[in-house]
Amino acid sequence: MAVYVYSITSKDHPMRLDDLHGVGDPPGRLRTVTAGVLCAVVSDAPEELRPRRRDVQAHQEVQERLMADGAVLPLRFGMTAEDDEAVRGALEDNAGEYQEQLQNLDGATEYNLKVSWEEEALLRQILLESDEIRELNTATRGGSGTPEMSLTLGELVAQEAEARQQALAAGVVEALRPYARDESVSPPGGRDFLNVSFLVQDDEEEMFLATGISLANQLGEDCEFRLRGPLPPYSFV
Repeated sequence: MAVYVYSITSKDHPMRLDDLHGVGDPPGRLRTVTAGVLCAVVSDAPEELRPRRRDVQAHQEVQERLMADGAVLPLRFGMTAEDDEAVRGALEDNAGEYQEQLQNLDGATEYNLKVSWEEEALLRQILLESDEIRELNTATRGGSGTPEMSLTLGELVAQEAEARQQALAAGVVEALRPYARDESVSPPGGRDFLNVSFLVQDDEEEMFLATGISLANQLGEDCEFRLRGPLPPYSFV
């Protein structure tokens, strides 16, 4: 029977999972598959697996419980294997890599940061600080501009906005980097111009968070600074 795989951890992990349940309806019973010094937390896979709220929550609760007691390699929602033997084979075949990753994640958690810049505020700053763009904008709004000037204005504003966002993103990451063991940048979505995850060591967490608060205050209300964590270290598995 197909199995749903939640996490990989060490065989000596406490595994305090008795009061938790797995995905599916009815919920699957959590169990472990062991190979050498490694262990995978699994349950029977439901025939139809979709990201329903209850299943996503069950998946996340397993990760958080395991993470509270030691290093864990959290697998993203939806990972399945043919059977227990397939899981055991994967643990055996990749033992060295998994052990190295567990060692790297020991005593660390993930924090994700997304930052966006309020569009009107960014435009005001560009107009204030760029003479060329301000003059083109005045001419265009006053009716004396040409279609070519409007096109040039749009291109210049877009280029300037991107340059400022990239510079700010680099500065934010640089300020937080000293307190993180690793970082993983993802493509930003929507209005965000920065989407980055940090692997933060437990003894650096206080300074990391304090620096994040300081950065948010410096950016002010014109920027939305969204720092989430601690999270299972999905970005570093």
